[in-house]
This record gives sequence, structure tokens and C-alpha cells, in this order.
Amino acid sequence: MEQYLVDIKDNNRYPMGLTPVDGGIHVSVAVAADTCSLLLFPAGSGKTEEPLRIPFPPENRQGDVWEMTLTGADLARYDYAFEADGTPFPDPYGRQFRGREQWGQLESVQVLPKTPVSQESFDWEEDKPLALPYEDCVIYRAHVRGLTRHVSAKTTEKGTFRAVAEKIPYLLELGITTLELMPVAEFQEVMMQQSIAGNPYGTVQPTGKLNYWGYAPALRFAPKASYSSGRPQDGRAPVTELKELVKALHRAGIELVLEMYFDGGERPTEVLDAVRYWVREYHLDGIHLIGCAPTTLLAADPYLAGTKLWAAAWEDIRPTPGRPRRLAEYNDGFLIDMRRVLKGDEEQMNHLICRSRSNPAACGVINYLAGTNGFTLMDVVSYDRKHNETNGENNQDGTEYNYSWNCGEEGATRKKKILELRKKQLRNGVLLLMLSQGTPLLLAGDEFGNSQNGNNNAYCQDNETTWLNWNQLRTNRDIFDFIKDTIAFRKAHPVFHLSSEPRVMDYLACGYPDVSYHGVKTWCPEFDNFRRQIGIMYCGEYGIRPDGTADDYFFVAYNMHWEPHPFALPNLPKKRKWYVAFNTDDKAVNGHYPPGQECELDNQKQFLIPPRTIVVFIGK
Repeated sequence: MEQYLVDIKDNNRYPMGLTPVDGGIHVSVAVAADTCSLLLFPAGSGKTEEPLRIPFPPENRQGDVWEMTLTGADLARYDYAFEADGTPFPDPYGRQFRGREQWGQLESVQVLPKTPVSQESFDWEEDKPLALPYEDCVIYRAHVRGLTRHVSAKTTEKGTFRAVAEKIPYLLELGITTLELMPVAEFQEVMMQQSIAGNPYGTVQPTGKLNYWGYAPALRFAPKASYSSGRPQDGRAPVTELKELVKALHRAGIELVLEMYFDGGERPTEVLDAVRYWVREYHLDGIHLIGCAPTTLLAADPYLAGTKLWAAAWEDIRPTPGRPRRLAEYNDGFLIDMRRVLKGDEEQMNHLICRSRSNPAACGVINYLAGTNGFTLMDVVSYDRKHNETNGENNQDGTEYNYSWNCGEEGATRKKKILELRKKQLRNGVLLLMLSQGTPLLLAGDEFGNSQNGNNNAYCQDNETTWLNWNQLRTNRDIFDFIKDTIAFRKAHPVFHLSSEPRVMDYLACGYPDVSYHGVKTWCPEFDNFRRQIGIMYCGEYGIRPDGTADDYFFVAYNMHWEPHPFALPNLPKKRKWYVAFNTDDKAVNGHYPPGQECELDNQKQFLIPPRTIVVFIGK
């Protein structure tokens, strides 16, 4: 190897990790140790290759931060790592790693991940985040590998960023505006029996399981190499491929939000550095914070002032006058309450009103009925109990509380009545989601009835349990069509996605409140614990379309009881009549009448709502 010069007189301040400088590089790393060295390896060398060790000058150490500037010929031909007190370790701020290109390989645990000194350039071509308002968003949550790993995905590079990009036309057809991807930072998916003391890159014992989800300690500044369709030497490194995905999504008008998991062992400054880096370097529209992130610090950071940040909860949220909301609550509150509404539990009408109206001025609300940690939407209507036996933990893992109902038989069935009831309950669930003011989120595959066979904790299932079977898009086309139509309906009618929470007042003095609540009798809502029916009226004067015209009037009748109930219909302004836009009981039309084909009511005063049915009336 050539000789290199350590410049001990460079007193400039640099960020952590590697920074290119004239004639060389600057490296900084934080580690509590008595000695620390930079390790240089020939690019792409194997695990037995002996590195060049260049000690950090002790005089350049400040606290636990070691740094130095290194100059010399053709440093770009090398990969690097660090060594502290004789123990090698990768750069925690490394932007890309070799040695992790193959998914699920034990060797990737035993080999020290190395970062290329050479850093790729990328032409963003004026790309920038889209900054879509929460009220206009429809989110689709997916796993990079699971979305396209199945043979039925018909993508060229299955389970990769490039394959996700090939699904953009599908997302547009469905009506998605925002894609959320589960963790894509360089995590170790091979699960080991115990933590390793001393040198972690030696002989270790695997559990035989894979951490499919990615909620694990990670090299937080680098995209996962095995999610790339090629190798660095092919010019398709994960960095470039992820950036190409972001740019392609933005060209299609779709945002990208990435999940980032923090286990609480990170320094707050490291978390802040990581979030800032991903937002800046990858033009992300948002970050979903999972685990133990310093949310107060992140919310106050001026560099993130235009970035969507999602977390389970936020403290002391206040609106910023003249600026769109960027923080959003993302938790299971909607899921729990609305699943209980769907299955017809007692004392749920208050929850239905609260969840359907929630849309705070200071903070967005992400609503969903199914998430990774729990049942898929199809399993919500197909299973009463979890079935996690294949996880190898005697069905002891996963939550016991699913708030689900199997519609009369556990799991798969051929009984026509049960299958029809499940489809109807799916339609009900979709309307509960899409007609609520908060931002709706779909779990990938729910739009065509994806099932995990009752597994509500598929964290270790890297197989057909979690890989989406796209053949179901054909067999369950009715589910896809209904969800697609419902998304289009929501977008077309601003009264269902207002920019602020309804006041339940007639503040325009037009004769109707923006939103009003009714029982089986108009203007008489009933909240006894045994009530399972409620009506919600929306006044179109409060929802202004892009062309400046007022929206239509709507009355949504929810009958979640197992018996029919006649609903009185509110009076409309003169020259308007009630038509049926959705009737989840009407399987002949798949629960939906397309725009312009709504069914006019013969009786404008009353309508009998069948059991477990939602009917949406449009007044026009």
C-alpha cells in the first residue's frame, strides 16, 4: 500500500463519519477507548485480508471523538472501518457497506461490514419533496422485500428498491399519494442466540430465524445492501437505487416516508444526525419514528421544519400560523376503536364519532385498521384468535387482543354466506377508514384480501406468509375495485377530508352545521351502551372543491347491529334529493354506485338499513 500523510494541523470542524477533502479524506468516530485506528482494505477484499492500520493521533482526540485528516494517492480504491482497543467495528455513520449484499446469509454476521471510501454522485434533476397536506394524503404501508418477492409480483428484480419502483403505476391506479416503507437502514436480519462479547465478527450461533421486519439495531446512515438489485461494482449500489426510487415516486406525484427504528441506546445527537441525513440526502418527504426517539428534540429542529414526522405521540403540540401541519400521531387508537365498532361491540358510537371527526389543527392523525404488528384486514374478519404456531414460540408471541370477528367460522372456509359476510365487513371497514377526517393508511395487500393465515406477529416469516401474492388481485378484484372507488370518492368530496376538524356548528350561517349527528330519528343521536347505530350528516357548503364550488350534502348511516333499523333521513335544501352512493349490503353492485349512477330514493323520508351495513346517501 502507498504511504499516506496524517495532517495533524487540520483544525476545521467536520461531521461524524467520512468527509472528502482536497487530496484525501477526513474521518471522525465516537468511541470510548484508549486507542483507535482507521482500517483501510483494498476495495471488495475478503474477510481474511489484512488491513492497513493508521492510528488516530491522540492530540486530535476530543472527549470520545477521534478524528484525523488523511491525504495520499487514490484513497478511493479502498474500503474502511475502525478498530478500538483491538476490536474492529464499522463506521456508525457509514453511508454504504460491503459484505451485506446477500439477504439472510450467516456470513454477513461474521464479516466486518466495510464502507467504500469512494462516494457516488447523483443527479437529482431539480427533484424536491412534495409537501402534500395531510388532508389530501392516502398512505400505503409496505415492506420492500415482501411487496415484490413473490413470483406473482412480475417484477424484474424481486424484493428490491427497483422492484418497488415498478409498482408505481399500480399505486397510481389505486389512488395512493404517499408510500411508507418499513425500515430500510442496514440492519442485521440473521438473528443470533445471544449478544456477542469481544469481536462480534467471529463464530456465532444463529437462532434459525430471520428478523424480517427490520426493527433492530442498524447501521443507520446506509440503505440496506440486500434491498438493492445489483452490486456496487455494477453501478447499482443501494444508495443510487434508493435515490432513483425517490425520484421516480416524486415524478409520479407520490411521497416517500421511511420508518426509522431506535432502540434507546443511541445518543440523541446521533438520532438527530440520522434523521437530518436521510431527509437531506434522500429527499424524503417524511420519517416515521419507531421505538425510543427524542421526539421533542426532533420536533423543534429547524432543519426538519418542512418534513413530515410521525410518532406514537407528541408533547405540547401547537399549530404554526401560516404553515401546514408536519407532525402526525401514528398509533393504534383508531384501529382498536373502529375494529370494535366493526364487530358490533357495546358502547362504541361515541368512539365512532370521535375517531371519524378527529383532525387536530396542530397535528395530523394517521388512521388505519391493519398494521404489521397484528392482523391483516382480511384476517380481522376471518379469525377470532391468533395463529402464530409457525413462529416457533408455541403461539405465546403476539398480542392477545385483536378486536376481530371471524364471521362465524375460524379461518378459511367455503361457506358462501360466511364469505359474503366477510366481504361485506371488509367494505364496512374501508368506509369507516376512508370517511374519517384523519389521513387513511392501507397495509399493503389489504386491497386484495391478503391473509397471513391468522399470524398476528409475522416478524420472522420471510416466506409466503408475508410475501404478497399478487394473484389475489385477480381472484379478489371486487375488493380492489371497492377500495379504489372509495379512495376516489374521498378525494372527490372535500367534506370528508377537511383541512381542519369539523366544529359541529353552523359557522357559515347556511342553515346546517358542518357536521351533525343523528340517531334513527333525525337530530336525535342516541348513546346508550346498547346502541349500535348512528347517522352523520355533512353539509357541502363547508367543503370547497378545487374549482371553488361547494361539495354535495351527505348522510352516512351506520348500522353495526345484527338487526335492521329504519333511519329517518334529514331534510335537504330545496331542489336537492337523496341518492344512494354506497350500500355495503348490496353485493350486486359491490356496495358502490359510480358517480352519476347513484340510486335515487323513492322514499325521501326514511330508509331501512340492513344489519351490519353502512349506507352513504348523497344529496344533490
